[in-house]
Order: sequence, then C-alpha cells, then structure tokens
Amino acid sequence: MESFNSRLSNHITAKQSWLCVGLDINPENLAFENPSLDDLKMHTKKVIDATREFAAAYKPNLAFFERWGSAGFVWLEDTMEYIGSKHITIGDAKRGDIGHTATQYAESLFDHFGFNAVTLNPYMGRDAIDPFIQNSEKGVFILCRTSNKSGGDLQNVEGNGQRLFETVAEYCAGLNELNNVGLVVGATIPEEIDTIRSYAPELPMLIPGIGAQGGDLEVSLTAGNTNGAALINVSRGISFAGDQSREAIHNKAKYYVEKMREIIK
Repeated sequence: MESFNSRLSNHITAKQSWLCVGLDINPENLAFENPSLDDLKMHTKKVIDATREFAAAYKPNLAFFERWGSAGFVWLEDTMEYIGSKHITIGDAKRGDIGHTATQYAESLFDHFGFNAVTLNPYMGRDAIDPFIQNSEKGVFILCRTSNKSGGDLQNVEGNGQRLFETVAEYCAGLNELNNVGLVVGATIPEEIDTIRSYAPELPMLIPGIGAQGGDLEVSLTAGNTNGAALINVSRGISFAGDQSREAIHNKAKYYVEKMREIIK
C-alpha cells in the first residue's frame, strides 16, 4: 500500500510537473456578467480539459461550490468524476474541528467526494487532525505559513523561542507516522520556506500564492523541492487566463510547467 506522500512524490517525478491547478471558479471572474451555474460548470470542465497535460494535481476550493447549496455539491461530485483518477486531487476545505466532528468531515471528503488529500487548520490540535491521517493512502496539507496578507498576524507570534508557524511545522513533522502529512506554505513568504524545511524535512508542501498574489515562483519551487516535494498552486492565473478560451488557459498552464522545468533541471 503506497502512502500518500510517496505517491505524490512519484507522481511529480513521473510527470515532471509541480503544478497544482486550483479550481476557484468564481462567477465574478468570468468574462461576462451574470453567469449561470451551468456556465460555471462548463468553465470548470474547460479548465480541466485545457490543463490535463500539465497538471500534477487539482485543488477544488469547496467554498466556490458550497456557495450554491445542494446544487453546488452535485457540481463538486461531477467535477471529481470529471477529473478522474490520473491526477492527485486536494479538497481545499481547511477543516479543523473536535474529534467526532472531524471524523464526519473526513468521511465526507475522503469517502464520499473521493479526494486524495485535504487542507486542514491545526488550531484545535491533534484530535482535529487524527481522523484525517488514519489511512496512509489519504493525505493532509496542514496550514503552516499562509500566503494571505494578514497570515503573519498570528502565525508570526513568538513563544518559547519559536514563531507559531515554526511550532506548527515541527509539530506536524511529529504527526507524519504514516507518511501522509504535508504543509501549506505561501509563495508570498519564500524566505521562510527554508526555515520551515529545517523543522519539517521531507514533508511535502502545497505552495499557493503564485500568480494573482504575486508570489516568487523560482524561490518557492526551489526551496520547496529541497529535501522534500512541493506542489505549486496556481488558481486564478490559469483558470481565468487571457480571454478565458481553452487555448489561453492551456498556454498559461504550459508556461508555468515549462518555467518550472527550467528551474528544476
């Protein structure tokens, strides 16, 4: 039975792609006004079709589906089926609740929707994480040092000689008994990726913040893939590229992967 972290590393190597395409299908970003849910579904499939050749992983953000209520959950089910099994799928849910509730979230995301991995918030401690890491084939990416502007408000707070994100990195390394624990680390703070690596060697990273948020691709990719594997997530920069045609989306995904291959030779 191959662990999630091993599968991810092998998948990246085989495909020579570190690209995770974030499916944040926001109606406000489409090129025309008042799109219907059917329009969003069509655009989602267009993004997937245009990027299959280059993407190592897809990361549907549950907020953009939940917005539409029960119809949105059907859309998510259809999206997961459309992606298929040849790519890593990450449910960007940022869950984090007490044990018996976390168990229900894990059942939902892993067993019902079929994600290979999910994003988690570690604030409530181990019992909020444990239900997600019992199966070595299923992975987690735990929020460590995030890409948003106010991420440092709490994550950089110092205590016991460490900043909070350093404590999280070290703590998560200790949870990796089944080789299925990873970290979310933002590309907007590339200078801190090396620091995190020192606390959590070999843990895979999911690195958002490239593209619309202005993160540093070269530094993030290089540091993230030193002593471990890292996915670079691009959402809006690919899904809504150029004139939003299939060709424009395809070309943007190709651009990112070719750039990554130049960086990691």
